[in-house]
Amino acid sequence: MIIVTGGAGFIGSAFVHKLNQEGYRDIIIVDHISESAKWKNLVPLKYREFYHKDMFLDILMAEELPAEIDAIVHMGACSSTTEKDGDYLFENNYRYTQILAEFALENDIRFVYASSAATYGDGKRGFSDDHSKIDSLRPINMYGYSKQYFDQWALQREILNRIAGIKFFNVYGPNEYYKNDMSSVIYKSVPVIRAEKKIKLFKSYHPDYGDGEQKRDFVYVKDCVDVMYWLMQHPEANGIFNLGTGQARSWNDLATAVFEALEIPLNIEYIDMPEVLKGAYQYFTQADMTKLRAAGYNKVFTSLHDGAIDYVRNYLNPSEVNLGF
Repeated sequence: MIIVTGGAGFIGSAFVHKLNQEGYRDIIIVDHISESAKWKNLVPLKYREFYHKDMFLDILMAEELPAEIDAIVHMGACSSTTEKDGDYLFENNYRYTQILAEFALENDIRFVYASSAATYGDGKRGFSDDHSKIDSLRPINMYGYSKQYFDQWALQREILNRIAGIKFFNVYGPNEYYKNDMSSVIYKSVPVIRAEKKIKLFKSYHPDYGDGEQKRDFVYVKDCVDVMYWLMQHPEANGIFNLGTGQARSWNDLATAVFEALEIPLNIEYIDMPEVLKGAYQYFTQADMTKLRAAGYNKVFTSLHDGAIDYVRNYLNPSEVNLGF
């Protein structure tokens, strides 16, 4: 039996879809739905049971689950970078993860969890997933710090050689439609481009980057779930791993791919960046993928061009009710 927390969310539901493709049906999904549209992500999935995240820990500790657990893939978290409730972030992102990790280790269960590239802060200290760098990182929002604090706890407890953490970079793809402002630029831009035949990108205020040439490591969710599945299947591959493509691409590159997918002539308007963003804006992110490759993962990552083409043409059809898998 596989437990997937956050299994109704973007990456979590995509991973359950991957498990279904691999023949798994004995899956427990842990999440909370509330008024979110992410319930639609559950509709095509095959799984045994759904538990609300607030009741799941009690069920787990009372040993009331219906079968022996083989793996816990912990994607559940508050992922909003603008969340201001620090107490909530610590309980939800740090304490919850701590409890699950301790349970998994005590019961010899494979544990794979989501850290975050937000732990790298403004990027000035680099993007190395070497464990010796963890304490030197300086996240710039409470979400990033709640993820960083668990990584530090795992390092101090000397358990990073027994669990696998993933620092996701800029993930895009099917099943993100419910995320509103936290959804990818690809998802948000497609209806605008269809309607207005143009996209708006921020001007650059850094001498080393032209307008629209700010760069991110964009990674397709299909690649992410392949890595997650590989880590679940390889308990010898432990530690914290970056998960991007290893190649930063510009916002102009992204726009070019989306316009090509829509078969609309490229039209970019560069606009002023809000004052509140200017001091904290990241001009470059790129995952160092050396560690994951050294651990044995050798599958080629989807290029931004190919990922955007697949996503836009095969999943972002406006006539579809559910823009996901």
